[in-house]
Amino acid sequence: MHDPFLKKNETEMVAKGVVVIVHGAMEHQGRYSWLAGKWNVIGYHVVMGDLVGQGENAGDKPGHIDSFNQYIQQVRGWIAEADRYKLPIYLLGHSMGGLIIIRVIEESQLPIAGVILSSPCLALIHKPSTVLDLISRVINHIKPDLRIESGIAPELATRNQAVIEADQKDDLYISKVSVHWFRELSNAMRVAHEQIALFKAVPLLVMQGGNDLVVDKLAVENWFKTCQVQNKQFHLLPGLYHEIFNEPEREDVFKKAAAFVESIEKH
Repeated sequence: MHDPFLKKNETEMVAKGVVVIVHGAMEHQGRYSWLAGKWNVIGYHVVMGDLVGQGENAGDKPGHIDSFNQYIQQVRGWIAEADRYKLPIYLLGHSMGGLIIIRVIEESQLPIAGVILSSPCLALIHKPSTVLDLISRVINHIKPDLRIESGIAPELATRNQAVIEADQKDDLYISKVSVHWFRELSNAMRVAHEQIALFKAVPLLVMQGGNDLVVDKLAVENWFKTCQVQNKQFHLLPGLYHEIFNEPEREDVFKKAAAFVESIEKH
């Protein structure tokens, strides 16, 4: 099915592959223009879009989804579009985008050459108390589209002041999410751990901010250690916050991602 929010950034070089970028929660693909440009410069097309309920695809219920499966099916559509180039496909997902990619790989047999996960959302640092968790379950049955403040301010995600200021002025940046969205996210995180044995043998790079204030870095490392993929790399990036591709050190972060992709191409 055609996705009107899907965008392609094509390299001017002879393309070596296609990178499908999946953004995180409450943001949008427009925040990845720098990263897309970096891939273009070294010879890769980029395919990316706005997830359901996010960015320009927010519709009349921003921050809400009926099912996490909507994300999975949407990203499968992006991969199908990338496959039209008939080139190696690499998936790059940040935070919730990383979680979506994990669930896509666990559920599907797709033509993927490699996966890059940026601070994947496999557990949150600030979890609701037992009481709040119970309340959210009750509200989910009564008014699932009730929206609440996410509590994640731009300054918690990055130390890059220019990015923080841009986010504060960004009309597409969502600050509220629905109760049902939260329940679906929580369930997807649980399933990602439970079904890790189904994560296919695709080369894997996980990069995690050492000072992440959003995602639990220990949960990410534990998931990585449990993953049975043979060709896998884990980089804990000391001092970096959640959005590693927006941090002041992002040039070095990109070099690690590019080196990983190039190492796959050599084999």
